Amino acid sequence: MIDLNVSRYLEIAEQACQELMKTYSPSELPPANHWHYHQGVFLYGMQRVWEKTGKEEYFQYIKAYIDLLVDEEGNFLFDRDQLDSIQVGILLFPLLERTEDKRYQIAADKLRNLFHTLNKTSEGGFWHKDKYPYQMWLDGLYMEGPFALLYSRKFNQPELVDMVVYQGSLMRSHMKHETGLLFHAWDEKKAQPWANKETGCSPEFWGRSVGWYGTALVDILELMPEDHPGRADFIQSLQDYVRGLAQFQDEKTGLWYQVVDKGDRADNWLESSCTSLFVYTIAKAVEAGYIDAEYLKVAQKAYQGLLDHMIVSEEGKWIMKGICIGTSAGDYDYYVGRPTSENDLHGVGAFILATMALEKLVGREA
Repeated sequence: MIDLNVSRYLEIAEQACQELMKTYSPSELPPANHWHYHQGVFLYGMQRVWEKTGKEEYFQYIKAYIDLLVDEEGNFLFDRDQLDSIQVGILLFPLLERTEDKRYQIAADKLRNLFHTLNKTSEGGFWHKDKYPYQMWLDGLYMEGPFALLYSRKFNQPELVDMVVYQGSLMRSHMKHETGLLFHAWDEKKAQPWANKETGCSPEFWGRSVGWYGTALVDILELMPEDHPGRADFIQSLQDYVRGLAQFQDEKTGLWYQVVDKGDRADNWLESSCTSLFVYTIAKAVEAGYIDAEYLKVAQKAYQGLLDHMIVSEEGKWIMKGICIGTSAGDYDYYVGRPTSENDLHGVGAFILATMALEKLVGREA
């Protein structure tokens, strides 16, 4: 067990927030001046820290990022051909709740309306982006799902819950493997070089995409109405998923690999953003009672691995290493050949979410 109390988790999460706040103004968060899920994930982690601490500097930093991009009429520039744009919209709801500024609702409405215009597969599955025709990616469920359910709850649109449940069912039907994990991408036309000619699936379990999927499951379940008939399938998928993850955790470090199930290959490598997302998912699933409490040991071992191998905190600097840069779908050689970076928002945001999920769970048990 990790010798970390509630205050220590919070201290670590604040160190991560403060390091990036020191490095970037809201307008400089990369990619600068762009409505993008990189910033959305990091700022969602910061939102969790603000909710716990009540410190105004975190709320104002999030608000400053949104206000740089959303004008006084609720207009903003965003990529209208992809699910990635929708994720940032989760930040609009606490701003709307606190300020009652209608421009945040107008912005949320614009994102909600993307569901009417996004291209779809023959079964109605959202293309991940227009440039990826007839492809569904695991990332997409996280990019669309929590926002849709927050919007449904705020503005009483239950059809959005049904939509998310259906998108999840399509991913399970086409992309789920007997391990409980899901392949990164599926091409309905089976035309992509990476697509299996029989199934249309990409050939690997890429860590961060698998992480986005688990994050989507636990966040969607948190927001889904208790009596919705789709809950049981999501819970079962989450249980299968966690069982699958646990068998591929690196025994020595507690971390997971870039290609999750191939840790025995010499050119595969341990990756920090996927490990963080897995910790987040497992901790939240334990908290909600969806999986056995014994899995908390898996999450704690992984978190200790992050602190031991991926986090450097000394001489006033805080650095997170081993973060895979943005990545498309591909084969094994493509994934293991991807570069890594330090303090990339993909990783830091995921790490803060993981830290705050453990903080909440440990605090409940104290």
